Amino acid sequence: MPATPAWPPASTPRLFVDQPLGLDAAPVIDGPAAHYLLHVMRMKAGDPLLLFDNRSGEWLGTIADAGKRAATIRIERQMREIERVPDLWLCFAPVKKARLDWIIEKATELGVARLQPVITERTIVERVKQERIEAQIVEACEQCGRTALPELAEPLKLPQLLKEWPAERALLFADEEGGAPMASVAAPAPAAILTGPEGGFTVREREMLVATPAVRRVTLGPRILRAETAAIAATGLWMALNGDWAAK
Repeated sequence: MPATPAWPPASTPRLFVDQPLGLDAAPVIDGPAAHYLLHVMRMKAGDPLLLFDNRSGEWLGTIADAGKRAATIRIERQMREIERVPDLWLCFAPVKKARLDWIIEKATELGVARLQPVITERTIVERVKQERIEAQIVEACEQCGRTALPELAEPLKLPQLLKEWPAERALLFADEEGGAPMASVAAPAPAAILTGPEGGFTVREREMLVATPAVRRVTLGPRILRAETAAIAATGLWMALNGDWAAK
């Protein structure tokens, strides 16, 4: 006998909806998401899709009614409960648009819990478009299978960030002037990573950082890394050592 096809198929579209999901819910998809489903994917009544709401996890639904500009979804069953990601914050100086998009996308895929833009003395991009970053977060979560969106914090200047820093959270400062290899630094969750702008931190900023009790200087190797490379390399290292990459 032929094998029963997997259900839902691996190609099933996956979308974030900002409304509570459950067996008694009947979410309506409209706007660009509806255009994508109905006119790009050409989905019709009865077709499956996966939804997640950043509250209750991931749900399997089918299109109950497909109009021209909106689709009503029938919830079939829960596929997964909402995940618990490692309590890691990524604090980063915003960089130019395409590179900032890359940081947001990859950090989301890697599983950070919070994204914290930090304005430093050498930060070129001081105005961060929160709506653009939020859209990048959603798209990355849809693609990578996350059920919990990372929190996006309002940008803070570095002195304010350090002044308000919680003492119990280690702050791993990726210092171009040297530090300990991350593998030798005990920094389980709750923890955070701080990477600088193009051009690095100023002398005054380094002095502030070194004077902060929660800060631990780490090195990311012998080569000079771009700001976006440093952010993602450090995040990957921490996840391998302390996060949910480690074998359970």
